[in-house]
Amino acid sequence: MAGVMDSVNQRTQLVGQNRLELLLFRLNGEQLYGINVFKVREVLQCPALTLLPKAHPVVRGVANIRGATIPILDLSMATGLRPLQEDTRNSFVIITEYNTKTQGFLVHSVERIVNMNWEAIHPPPKGTGRDHYLTAVTRVDNRMVEIIDVEKVLAEVAPSSESVSDGVIDAEVQDKAVLLRVLTVDDSSVARKQVSRCLQTVGVEVVALNDGRQALNYLRQLVDEGKKPEEEFLMMISDIEMPEMDGYTLTAEIRSDPRMQKLHICLHTSLSGVFNQAMVKKVGADDFLAKFKPDDLAQRVVDRIKATH
Repeated sequence: MAGVMDSVNQRTQLVGQNRLELLLFRLNGEQLYGINVFKVREVLQCPALTLLPKAHPVVRGVANIRGATIPILDLSMATGLRPLQEDTRNSFVIITEYNTKTQGFLVHSVERIVNMNWEAIHPPPKGTGRDHYLTAVTRVDNRMVEIIDVEKVLAEVAPSSESVSDGVIDAEVQDKAVLLRVLTVDDSSVARKQVSRCLQTVGVEVVALNDGRQALNYLRQLVDEGKKPEEEFLMMISDIEMPEMDGYTLTAEIRSDPRMQKLHICLHTSLSGVFNQAMVKKVGADDFLAKFKPDDLAQRVVDRIKATH
């Protein structure tokens, strides 16, 4: 599995086609889970772990991998299931990069990679409640695959600051901000709340939607009513990984429609790495920002207010 990442060129062919690749894995039992390959650096048999005193119970230890010390999280335990076996030597670690941070997820086994369309990825079924750890579900070979809300897991294990530093927002900007709205799109409830709280600190009104399909339908309804999205919203801040329609495809659809193509778009994502600048340019987004840095996000909005008002 060490060769799980292909070339940048092959990956960027998926951009704008609403496609993704899922790495399938298991925790305890037969249930299949999936993670976007874009977030995977490497998959390897679990190395020797060094215990950390007073660490979060989900952190099984740290491992030295390619010269870096990486925390290893028991993904089964993190999502409310029973911990994986105490002897981790027969388990696997998926090394991932989220929000510019690297961590390993301890899993029981790794299956294979599947190429899918985001339209086949759906929000969790209604009635699952608020405490679940799913961000989406799909089917592979007639078997249910659950996609875990990793941002929720990481927010619980290692909460990041959501406050904006003094000096980022001044009184003049806040006076202008109260008259402005920002459209945000993200399938993670944790991410939606983080972004909304940050933007409310700036002073703008926030309209938060759950996925790209919902956002595109919302914008099309606006233009059908004779409204201009670039006048209704200061900007759109969109996640990339979303069920039904991803942020790349959403951006490409907006740019291809003369009625809404002037909307300022910032892609805000936990996806990291060298792929993103090429992808952002390809689909026509105005900006790219890695999650979740409140000062950086607030500054993007402040800069946009100053540039347009």
